[in-house]
Amino acid sequence: MLINRFYLSISILIQLYYQKIVSILMLNKRKRGINMAGFDKVVTSYAEAMAGLEDNMTVIAGGFGLCGIPEGLIRQIKKMGTKGLTIVSNNCGVDGFGLGLLLEDKQVKKMISSYVGENALFERQLLDGELEVELTPQGTLAEKMRAGGAGIPAFYTATGYGTPVGEGKEVKEFSGRPYIMEESITGDFAIVKAWKADRYGNCIYRHTAQNFNPMAATAGKITVLEVEELVEPGELEPSQIHTPGIYINRVIVGKFEKRIERKVLAKTSNEQG
Repeated sequence: MLINRFYLSISILIQLYYQKIVSILMLNKRKRGINMAGFDKVVTSYAEAMAGLEDNMTVIAGGFGLCGIPEGLIRQIKKMGTKGLTIVSNNCGVDGFGLGLLLEDKQVKKMISSYVGENALFERQLLDGELEVELTPQGTLAEKMRAGGAGIPAFYTATGYGTPVGEGKEVKEFSGRPYIMEESITGDFAIVKAWKADRYGNCIYRHTAQNFNPMAATAGKITVLEVEELVEPGELEPSQIHTPGIYINRVIVGKFEKRIERKVLAKTSNEQG
């Protein structure tokens, strides 16, 4: 009986000690802005979410147009006033919203994207030489992010061969067809948006908001996830998870405006007549 009580006491002490160690580790990692796999990654302020972002860093942003963009994280970057940024994203939002906000105070030095989109300020800064732009085919841009996240330094693609996209790039033939070499992309930060996530960072993107987000999430040294709905670990069906929490460093619950990039209304029968 005494032996059993002794072992029970030892077991309780070990559990209490373990819980204390976990608490200390979580406190320390929050102070340093570091999140550890398997622990609660939720932060409560945008300032904490983007802590460590500095001038001249590279930021990879998920989203396509205004679909699936991390709106609050972008607003926080504008608020911080960080300059000289290289932004990697499909496009640069629209005037006054999304990544377009960062153009207003000329926070972006270089844009790596697929197209100019519905942003007049982007176009003007490009034509005036105020903004360096590297236009990349959309599929190539997605693969650059995916490869970067997978630790692959470069890959070959036929897309862009024989066009200005392929100028100055290494060419190699495979099965008699020429391919150009493209280098992968990684960022100091990656900012992504999801529909649902748990506290460990496992997340699900909703419909077309999946777009560039899964690739972007893997390619940042620090990946920050802005999410619509937060659930507890174990509530997400494992087979439905798009990005495992191992890639996510910080999670913040956001509020989203969800604007429409361009609204086109069909004419009524009376208007057509």
